[in-house]
Amino acid sequence: MPPVAEKDRAVVQLLLDAGTCPRCVLRFCSVGSQLLYRHPQQDLLKDLQEFLKNSQEKEGTVCLDVADPPCKRLRLEHKEEGADELNHNGAIPQLPSAGNTGNTGNTGNTALDSSAGRVCNVCLGILQEFCEPDFVKKVCQKVNSADYQFTSFVFSVSLPPQLSVRERAAWLGVKQQMRNLGLPLAKDDIVQLKEAYKWIIHPQLAEELGVPADGKSLFEVSVVFAHPETDEECHFLATACPDCFKPAKNKQSVFTRMAVIKALERIKEEDFLKHFPCPPSSPKNLCDALEIQCNNGAVFVAGRYNKYSRNLPQTPWIIDGERKLESSVEELISEHLMAEFKADSFNFSSSGREDVDVRTLGNGRPFAMELVNPRRIRFSAEEMRRLQQAINDSSDKIQVRDLQLVTRSAIGRMKEGEEEKTKTYSALIWTDKAIQREDIAFLDDIKELRLEQKTPLRVLHRRPLAVRCRLIHSMRSEYIDQHHFRLHLRTQAGTYIKEFVHGDFGRTKPNIGSLLNRTADILELDVESVDVDWPPTLAD
Repeated sequence: MPPVAEKDRAVVQLLLDAGTCPRCVLRFCSVGSQLLYRHPQQDLLKDLQEFLKNSQEKEGTVCLDVADPPCKRLRLEHKEEGADELNHNGAIPQLPSAGNTGNTGNTGNTALDSSAGRVCNVCLGILQEFCEPDFVKKVCQKVNSADYQFTSFVFSVSLPPQLSVRERAAWLGVKQQMRNLGLPLAKDDIVQLKEAYKWIIHPQLAEELGVPADGKSLFEVSVVFAHPETDEECHFLATACPDCFKPAKNKQSVFTRMAVIKALERIKEEDFLKHFPCPPSSPKNLCDALEIQCNNGAVFVAGRYNKYSRNLPQTPWIIDGERKLESSVEELISEHLMAEFKADSFNFSSSGREDVDVRTLGNGRPFAMELVNPRRIRFSAEEMRRLQQAINDSSDKIQVRDLQLVTRSAIGRMKEGEEEKTKTYSALIWTDKAIQREDIAFLDDIKELRLEQKTPLRVLHRRPLAVRCRLIHSMRSEYIDQHHFRLHLRTQAGTYIKEFVHGDFGRTKPNIGSLLNRTADILELDVESVDVDWPPTLAD
């Protein structure tokens, strides 16, 4: 027999007569036994029927043996008269209580007959057909066919918003019945539908998939339910609480689950009852399982790249829908990672960026790539080395080193104090007037030169106009000929080197041109080092 108390008898009778499934009956009776919900629904229904039958027989015996005085019966009848008065005022209509079956002819068999084979008026069939092994197998077939790697799973379910309306209507009916018996019932006492569903479905999925359910798992199996037949049942809330339903981006309807719940918290009980039947009526059709989806948590790969081409952008160079160059650093790396991890998409980030005509030498520039919804997630160190080699063999424009799996939190180290980091450059400079070695020697003695740089004209279309203060920590010059010299610079990260050389029409002050008192321009620029101690260096 289900662990429902004698005080719940009237609630069990009310809900079964209204077409509520046995598992929802247990929810409204605050039954918290997970194992009980996993029993076949027909067995639960028979147990509830037996519970009602035994309770009625017991009460009949009591009434015959104890006739002086039947205080509780008189008190209950008085309550029912009050309920009839509520009916005339448009409040909650009350079904006859289980304790009054002698007058109504209701029996436990009536409850059994009325609930068997019907779609539940509260959960719309979710705790019925969608708990059966056939549906579980359908979900697992979808998971297995998607070919994911996973060692555990988390199960999520998206319910139609009108379920919240039906749940409220059923709760109001149960609350009134409990009030008639002089017993309290808080909304929080009811077992939530999602919770009960997961109690039933988790062990079945775990057995079928061969891995445990884990609330912290990065692999998610989700089911999206819909019930077109009752889609309009929550529309009355938009009239009662218009502020709760506002159009939002990426939402096909304003009647989202959260908007409906918000409106149900605001609407008064009497206003709700004017628009919605209590208890709710039984639908003709079950819910539809619109989507069965799988999603793996993102995997993060980090490394350092060298760029040897002066005709390769860091990211795809597309202007007004037209591609300017055929490839990019990002694409040359992501092509291999996407294929190996079998991901849906990726997000590329790095410690700064170089212009299309700038090489990145030395130990390279740190980068990280987020691989979204990867099918494959486990790679050994040897497999990562082979993947790195495949990237390097595919192009002479870039090379990758220290390729490794990292955590999301570790990527933050790449961005920490980015402007306080230092970078080293080598610039080939041309001057209009002839120079001698002694003309540029003084540059070697300049330390901590403070610049004021307005946003360069060349990036003004994508960066806000501002004046940025940057430091040139040190410089070292190499004389080449009367019009050329090479300048090695150690600077604060974020310094615009090209503009420091030519001045950008006076937008960067001071600059090499003003320091040498002649026109200067930059012919070549190389990044020689990015002083970020991440990701960790790996042995070759």
